[in-house]
Amino acid sequence: MPLLPSNSVALVTGSGRGLGRAIAEKLADAGAAIILHDHRPESPAVFGEAPNLDAVVAQFRERGAKVVGVTADVADYEAMKRAVQAGEEALGPITILVNCAGGDIGASGKGKPDPNDALGISPEDLQAIFNRNLIGTIQVCKLVVPGMLTRKRGAIINIASVAALFGVEREVAYAVAKAGITHYTRCLAIECRRAGVRANVIAPGPTKTARFLATRVVDPAKMDETQPSLDRYANPAEVADATLFLASNLARFVTGQVLAVDGGMTLHPY
Repeated sequence: MPLLPSNSVALVTGSGRGLGRAIAEKLADAGAAIILHDHRPESPAVFGEAPNLDAVVAQFRERGAKVVGVTADVADYEAMKRAVQAGEEALGPITILVNCAGGDIGASGKGKPDPNDALGISPEDLQAIFNRNLIGTIQVCKLVVPGMLTRKRGAIINIASVAALFGVEREVAYAVAKAGITHYTRCLAIECRRAGVRANVIAPGPTKTARFLATRVVDPAKMDETQPSLDRYANPAEVADATLFLASNLARFVTGQVLAVDGGMTLHPY
């Protein structure tokens, strides 16, 4: 059995850079056609990962992938509808959906909210974080999943965070939005089950994306991937491997699950 079903077409939101790009590369290498997406054409340049989305599309084509690039705010339903339509017109019906767009970014779009706790966060930052994460994920699912149900074929992987799995003191709105994504996915899995469409969650731990490295003080001891210890930061490719598994035929009987990819950081008794 092939790893991915034939004629797989994957939409990965937020894939012009960071974790989304690593996931898109992994799916492309496994044979999927890729709809690359980002918020704006210039978004890949924010942390120096590429000049723009067109450059990322060109890099994917150089590695032999079938690819098209689209831009839209995931929280803007009509704009995202046009992006989905453009992607499907170019490559065919979406069979794999990875909702990776998100992040703990305030209304200014330039960094984390301040204050960023349970009570102090501003209404504007709260709305921005929920739009970027939970609302965006739900709206993209509303656009893509009905077609999967009609065709009785599809895999949905929503990217949450280990912050959704326990209480936090900082980045509270982000943690709550990711917890919302986690439970939304469980509900979605029930709705999709009889059609054979699967929905699962990846909950990454701290991962060495360009944005992660640029927006926080890192622990040098956790940067070394060559050490045997799992007490370190993840490489984006390690999260992408888990996403490929959930998209693949290897996970054909797995749905409604949350897979933490964190080296055991969130291990706790049940």
